[in-house]
Amino acid sequence: MDDSNMQYVTSTSFLLVTYAKYLTTSQKVVNCGGSIVTPRKLRTLAKQQVDYLLGDNPLKMSYMVGYGPRYPQRIHHRGSSLPSIASHPSKIQCTAGFTVMKSQSPNPNILIGAVVGGPDGKDRFQINGQITSNMNQQLI
Repeated sequence: MDDSNMQYVTSTSFLLVTYAKYLTTSQKVVNCGGSIVTPRKLRTLAKQQVDYLLGDNPLKMSYMVGYGPRYPQRIHHRGSSLPSIASHPSKIQCTAGFTVMKSQSPNPNILIGAVVGGPDGKDRFQINGQITSNMNQQLI
């Protein structure tokens, strides 16, 4: 899934940290193909994954909205892409939302903390990032 791979990054990072905590508590390590994997190695790998998500990547862009100097500006989210009632007090009809959705302007409401789907397999990013709970929940 090239368009929503951050769900795997966040899930794997969560599991690595959880397992590292278990290994620390039980004072154990893992022998994996002749290599010793310590809790510290697991935490380091999890941190590298989260650092990538937060901007330590080829695009130097955070995939978490509102984090760092460069992050996705056009995300696929109704509450973020439609104008607020303060700036647009009249009702927005169902079909009128498509005009906003197709706009290339930054979303008027920044959905701070949302994690977008991420880049494709070649570290390219689509301007309209999808956000879902399965990409965000592990970071909470």
